[in-house]
Amino acid sequence: MLASCGVNNATPTTTPTVAPTASPTPKGIAVPRVGAFASGTYRNLFREMLGKSDAEIEQKIDAAWQQLFYGDDTYERVYYPVGDDMAYVEDIGNQDVRTEGMSYGMMLAVQRNKQAEFNRLWKWTKTYMYHDDGPYKGYFAWHTKTNGDKIDNNPASDGEEWFVMALWFASHRWGDGTGIFNYSAQAQEILDTMLHQAERNSPLATNLFNAQNRQVVFVPTIGRDSGFTDPSYHLPAYYELWARWAKRDNEFWNDAAKASRAFWKTAAHPQTGLMPDYANFDGTPYVTGGHEDFRFDAFRTASNVAVDYAWFAADAWEIEQSNRQLEFFYTQGIDQYGNQYTLDGKPLSSDHSPGLVAMNAVAALAATNEHAPEFVQALWDTKIPTGKWRYYDGLLYFLALLHVSGNFQIYAPN
Repeated sequence: MLASCGVNNATPTTTPTVAPTASPTPKGIAVPRVGAFASGTYRNLFREMLGKSDAEIEQKIDAAWQQLFYGDDTYERVYYPVGDDMAYVEDIGNQDVRTEGMSYGMMLAVQRNKQAEFNRLWKWTKTYMYHDDGPYKGYFAWHTKTNGDKIDNNPASDGEEWFVMALWFASHRWGDGTGIFNYSAQAQEILDTMLHQAERNSPLATNLFNAQNRQVVFVPTIGRDSGFTDPSYHLPAYYELWARWAKRDNEFWNDAAKASRAFWKTAAHPQTGLMPDYANFDGTPYVTGGHEDFRFDAFRTASNVAVDYAWFAADAWEIEQSNRQLEFFYTQGIDQYGNQYTLDGKPLSSDHSPGLVAMNAVAALAATNEHAPEFVQALWDTKIPTGKWRYYDGLLYFLALLHVSGNFQIYAPN
């Protein structure tokens, strides 16, 4: 494993504005004292740091939607409709469909208020990826062919997490429908599977979270793969919301948010800020196939840390961490840094990936580093990914556009 409009009845959903900021640091960059969950305001770094107009920003975001969802079949889009009511997001380079991409696609759709596309993706997911029975009952096969045939039955933990969050936001933004479109019921069902799968005495599946340390496991399957974690799967900003909205296990989700924040402090290198693809629960790198290094999964850690701070202002360490990582990449050359490194900063590749450029721009939400605006500018200047590898780069690029512009928002119940 490698990794239609609706009625807006959710709150808070203010027009993105620059959030109140603390006293400027000596270098002139400040971050909010209060997170967006409490304040209802979301920083727009394109406007705040680059002086871009709302019209320019919306044009850029809409261009990403149009290209990645409705662009040229062979060179631009990753979203492919199927029949009258389904669609999938394809990993173009590997010619398959992954829960990662389907859940990202759903999140993009709910953030852009595109209910028709959201429902198409969710119906395809439930039709072809969901396990109605068997040892993985309640989970989703992480990996299928584009015709829906399952390639691997086991789940990937990040897919389940993003499905839950996208479904909660859909419920609060559009209201619940019936059947699989009863979004909140579907979200709760997945949460129950995450924490209670072991009670079913499955011969293969475990819980998605380790019961003792409250951390997400790499793969919820009995054996080695449930014995370690992936730092990029840690989403404490999401767990904070589940602790408030779930029908049960609320204390667990509160503990999980705390556990992930503590884990990151041990997983991040103290000088570079880089985290590995895979790690033991104590934060030490999990050595296997090079994933003890900073590679493609780990791109997302910068965003996860910064969003947790932007939404909840949870821990001042998240400011330090965002500064540390941006400073490291700045020293590598802001227009040329590679996409893979040892944790202490030795380059393993000279490729410069749009996906990593995107995630570093999101880090600016929690950074006081004087170079933060340059990382935001780098995202603005990056073209929408095309070609063979547009799936991962393109989805991270689009998610980053929304975060950095203040358009990736929490949709809470009234």
